[in-house]
Amino acid sequence: MGAIEVRPAAPHDHDDVAALHRREWGGPHVVVHDTRYDLRALPTLVAVDGAGHFAGALAHRLADGGLEVVSLAATAPGLGAGRALLAAAEAVAVAAGADRLWLVTTNDNLSALRFYQRRGLRIVAVHAGAVNRARQLKPTIPYLGEDDIPLHDELLLERRLTGTAR
Repeated sequence: MGAIEVRPAAPHDHDDVAALHRREWGGPHVVVHDTRYDLRALPTLVAVDGAGHFAGALAHRLADGGLEVVSLAATAPGLGAGRALLAAAEAVAVAAGADRLWLVTTNDNLSALRFYQRRGLRIVAVHAGAVNRARQLKPTIPYLGEDDIPLHDELLLERRLTGTAR
């Protein structure tokens, strides 16, 4: 596959990013911390492999003193796209003077919890019932998540960044 390169999304990435968001989230909208986001409206980084093939995308926003990763998905696990995208998001955060990188995942997403914690993010809050509330804004959110774990709660993870202006 070759090395992963990360760059800002370009217009020619639209179809690949849209297909990834359909696969992961059922379309371009996600609901997190009681807010509905249109991923198409957020700055997006894309990962491409050594052959130039699309390998993943990360949508983000600068808010609350940090960079929030609103969506991170790879086309296939274990190839390094997620790791490269997260590192690139950290570089964007540092360049913007943000003091933390943060995100929300759900209680069922054990593979994401493992991935993020191995990269230094820590669980700093649990928002019980947040996914239940999110279904009011996006009724297509399933009731069972990965491994048939009931899907109810959001977990906030963050990593404090060093060497920033703050």
